[in-house]
Amino acid sequence: MTSTPFSARGAIDLGALAAARQNQERAAVARTNAPAGLVIDVTEASFEVDVINRSMTVPVVLDLWAEWCGPCKQLSPILEALAAEYAGRWILAKVDVDANPQISAAFQVQSIPSVFAVIKGQPVPLFQGAYPEAQIRQLLEQLLKVAADQGVAGTVEGAAAAEPGIDAEPEPDVDPRFEAAFDAVEAGDWEAAESAYRTLLDSNPSDTDAQAGLAMVGLYRRTEGIDPLAARTTAAADPADLQAAAVVADLDVLEGNWAAAFARLVDCIRASSGDDRTFARSRLLELFLMAGDEPAVAPARIALANALF
Repeated sequence: MTSTPFSARGAIDLGALAAARQNQERAAVARTNAPAGLVIDVTEASFEVDVINRSMTVPVVLDLWAEWCGPCKQLSPILEALAAEYAGRWILAKVDVDANPQISAAFQVQSIPSVFAVIKGQPVPLFQGAYPEAQIRQLLEQLLKVAADQGVAGTVEGAAAAEPGIDAEPEPDVDPRFEAAFDAVEAGDWEAAESAYRTLLDSNPSDTDAQAGLAMVGLYRRTEGIDPLAARTTAAADPADLQAAAVVADLDVLEGNWAAAFARLVDCIRASSGDDRTFARSRLLELFLMAGDEPAVAPARIALANALF
């Protein structure tokens, strides 16, 4: 894995619902039990048949990924498990952007992972980056409603029969300290998740995993409902807008681009003073906490020191 947005710390992994080991286990079970056709690999040659034609009767969700992309390796197992869980109500089509550059270009992909839906041959942008499972579920429910309104409400033949086998999957073990927080994150209940992490910190203020988990929940809360393209456009239009830059730094983290997030906030620190500088520095230190042993942290700390002194 070249980049792991929520790696290193157990609290971050599970708080993001994207621990690589657990999600790989879920995806493996899902693929074993699911019928053919729920998760497919798509190429430029098969795109019309596998995506365009199928989207006339069943929504198709495109997962655009690459082998070198760390966040892709976190997101793909979640999508694969959800595809099996939804029992054929939508198809997951996986596209290797390196092997299929024309598909990537057609969808104007700027970063990966990028996820789109196709309904009746028309693309529908869903999200970019390694989103938490709770938010992905919400987007999928909205997608199915939109598809049904357009008369696309079919299922993959034979999919429903496989669902009991998927339900038999054993739940992975989790650290009991964080169980309440993880459950709240899975439900998308950020307030409850924050409360659970704060309770842990009340009993052990030096618990860095709980500190990191609380920080990550704060990031999810801040970015919920944010339009990534609009946010980036706003920040680019006014580089002096500190709040806009901070939002984009959060989006960089969700996309697994820690170096870009750090550099953006270091630039803000260098260009600001007073309360603005204090805010940018605090936000950067919060990201360092979330990042754990991410390699981009060390050079970013040096850049921070140079910006401050």
